[in-house]
Amino acid sequence: MSIKKKLTFFTTLAGVSLGAMHIANRVLEYISTADKLINSDEYEYYNWRFGKIAYKKTGEGSPLLLVHNLNVCSSSYEWRNNIEELAKSHTVYTIDLLGCGCSDRPGLTYTNYLYVELITNFIKHIIGEKTDVIVSGESCPFVLMACANDETIINKVIMINPPNLVDLAKIPTKRSKFIKNILYSPILGTFIYNMYVNKKTITHALCSSYYTQNEISEKDILTYFEAAHKEHTNSKYLFACQKTRYTNANVLHCLNKLNNSISIIVGNSNPENSLAASEYQNYLPSIEIAGMAKTKQLPHIEKCDEFIENVEIFLSDAEECE
Repeated sequence: MSIKKKLTFFTTLAGVSLGAMHIANRVLEYISTADKLINSDEYEYYNWRFGKIAYKKTGEGSPLLLVHNLNVCSSSYEWRNNIEELAKSHTVYTIDLLGCGCSDRPGLTYTNYLYVELITNFIKHIIGEKTDVIVSGESCPFVLMACANDETIINKVIMINPPNLVDLAKIPTKRSKFIKNILYSPILGTFIYNMYVNKKTITHALCSSYYTQNEISEKDILTYFEAAHKEHTNSKYLFACQKTRYTNANVLHCLNKLNNSISIIVGNSNPENSLAASEYQNYLPSIEIAGMAKTKQLPHIEKCDEFIENVEIFLSDAEECE
């Protein structure tokens, strides 16, 4: 076969492959969002400089901001079992982070510092006063950094299963930058994202790492699935940045500076959660830790009554100390 024929063959093959990927991407996007379980009309919107941020305000009392786990499948839906009870004594704000839920998903580089700025601006412009914060999983570091960056915005912090400090300190490499660029590409990047984030992989993650329960509702799975693929699957940008460590940040330098009352709630069925919590306490001994048996990454969903009890204890203890 001549060089010209080989080039023609490989060009045709590449074109057909990209066409097939594009069709597969569109089909998965349609399937994932067909049920319309996430209603954007139910939210208010904060016009932040990097995009619209969806949020809800419920109840009356001292302000309490709930920040969901930084994950392309996550949104304020994570707090569905907690809002009603917390709203009895607090003005509860739930937020969809940039790149998640009903908030915008711009094609920019998502970093820890981007979310520090988001939390800082949201509290100043929407809440308007110093607030308590309950934060889940991978979002914990940027809430801590927001505390260190501006001591006037956050009062008490309750973290749920914060990430390992050693992993957080890892930074992007040349290889990770190359991978990020591939994932940002319009067709191939979206196809790779769809291979990693689909109904099967989401169900497996929920069953293996997030819940101890054997039965997870189909509605929950479909809601997470839809959240990961809204707005033409543009959550791939956040996914790419997380996978290539752009959302990481070394928070050790700010822990010793914090004067906030900080507590950690741990799902004890994942042993690594307790180890990670102990790391934070080693650097800041004033941190209090409460373990919840037979729960994993989402104890506030699995055992919402026990979770609320722990929250009330931590918040009341902090008030007494003041």
